[in-house]
Amino acid sequence: MSKLFIPKNYQPVLDLKQTEKAIKLIKDFFESNLSAELRLRRVTAPLFVMRGTGINDDLNGTERPVSFPIKDMGDKPAEIVHSLAKWKRMMLADYQIEQGFGLYTDMNAIRPDEELDNIHSLYVDQWDWERVMFEGERNLSFLKSIVNKLYEVLKRVEYLVYENYPNIKPILPENITFLHTEDLLEKYPNLTPRERETKAAKEFGAIFIIGIGSKLKNNEKHDGRAPDYDDWTTETENGKKGLNGDIVLWNSVLESSFEISSMGIRVNKESLIKQLEIENASQRKELYFHKRLLNGELPQSIGGGIGQSRTCMFFLRKAHIGEIQSSIWPDEMKAECKKNNIFLV
Repeated sequence: MSKLFIPKNYQPVLDLKQTEKAIKLIKDFFESNLSAELRLRRVTAPLFVMRGTGINDDLNGTERPVSFPIKDMGDKPAEIVHSLAKWKRMMLADYQIEQGFGLYTDMNAIRPDEELDNIHSLYVDQWDWERVMFEGERNLSFLKSIVNKLYEVLKRVEYLVYENYPNIKPILPENITFLHTEDLLEKYPNLTPRERETKAAKEFGAIFIIGIGSKLKNNEKHDGRAPDYDDWTTETENGKKGLNGDIVLWNSVLESSFEISSMGIRVNKESLIKQLEIENASQRKELYFHKRLLNGELPQSIGGGIGQSRTCMFFLRKAHIGEIQSSIWPDEMKAECKKNNIFLV
């Protein structure tokens, strides 16, 4: 309960019926615009994958996936996905998608180790996307160009919401600001990574934080990232590392930073080997996904995930993700929310 934030005098702008209609409006609009902006084709995604293939997203490497035995396959274990970061890249190869084009899907996941609060739920829904890159695009400039395209989609969504619900005023800045994790450390050396994000998000309104996963000059990580999908070790400029990052907005309702998307240029053979060694996970090279990558069977790609419930939560000015999606919450959290006009669905 200590992680639950109650905004002072909170009153939802939309009631439950309006909220449900607005959720569909946002999701339909965002999906079609994401597809058009990045030239992505929709594909069907798995809810679970086989354990031991290396396909499931390991997130920070400590979260436990939900697993179950498959009776008709000799009780071989399957896992509910955490996300589809690696599966998507294989689909680019299997569907033979050309350079400059990609795919997206509705990803539904269960993350039982999440610490439940205003923005973290056991249930995760994302637009997961992946796009094949051209030769010469494996650089920071290309990463930034894709981030700018995604940000334009977010601004269009914000205007759509304003057109339909004029009481919800646009607040996003015209442009997103790019900051490296080293920049944040230098600017706020005495703050924690989360506090640095909050300071920067409040100052700029919308930021893209580059370089999530590698150790900073103070020998600490800004945040964890699995070693086998995003590239967080390649040096880009002035000794800074990383071809990945997070889109973080300033959430005026929660008065905090608000991560809405995690994305990046994916590992190539060299960065995969390097990052597995750093994380003492070189044994993964024998897994199905990793073998395909090391054998040159997978295209160089860029991809990420965009939280569907979080996107709706932000643009509808909701105080709790449970106002957008149906999940399980502690009884004391539900009682406290109800007492403060936060109506969980």
